[in-house]
Amino acid sequence: MLSFAVVIISYLLGSISFSIVAARLLKGIDIRQHGSGNAGATNTLRVLGKGPGITVFVLDILKGVAAVLLGRWLVPDSEWVPALCGLAAIVGHNWPVYFRFKGGKGIATMVGIMLTLAFLPGLYAGIAAIAVIALTRYVSLGSLVFSVLAPAFILMMNLSLPLFWISLILCAFAFIRHRTNIVKLVQGRENKLGAKKGA
Repeated sequence: MLSFAVVIISYLLGSISFSIVAARLLKGIDIRQHGSGNAGATNTLRVLGKGPGITVFVLDILKGVAAVLLGRWLVPDSEWVPALCGLAAIVGHNWPVYFRFKGGKGIATMVGIMLTLAFLPGLYAGIAAIAVIALTRYVSLGSLVFSVLAPAFILMMNLSLPLFWISLILCAFAFIRHRTNIVKLVQGRENKLGAKKGA
């Protein structure tokens, strides 16, 4: 019963969309109707500027960290519960109950989850993703690279099955949420970091 409750709490935590909240507080707008339409850190950067964008990115990471740590704290003898708490936080971020189930793509939150569940695989995947973004200026491409490499590194380092399966599900979520970005990348129409929308 406690395990179920902590997973639900993690979903509710993940449902706090800092991008939507920041846009409403700072400009009185719904960020989902501006820029790319995504309730995430990159679109916050594009619409609201560097300060809010970085703040949202950090807060989204921290809620992923908090969900995993909550699972470890309340159910310390389980490997599955902290991993499921991380998954629940991503589900909340992507489909938030507070905002009509229309949220972001979950990459920043996934970063926090992976660094907490499996630090070295998350770190290596993060370094590779940053390199891809620096070289191409495509945040979406870097995000997908991170999503693929995290479970790959977990598998190569022979870590636990709960970590691998949860990371694989998170990878699938990332590709599902980025499907329009993938089409734009293939067509050469994806927005680059720092470029104006449509440039």
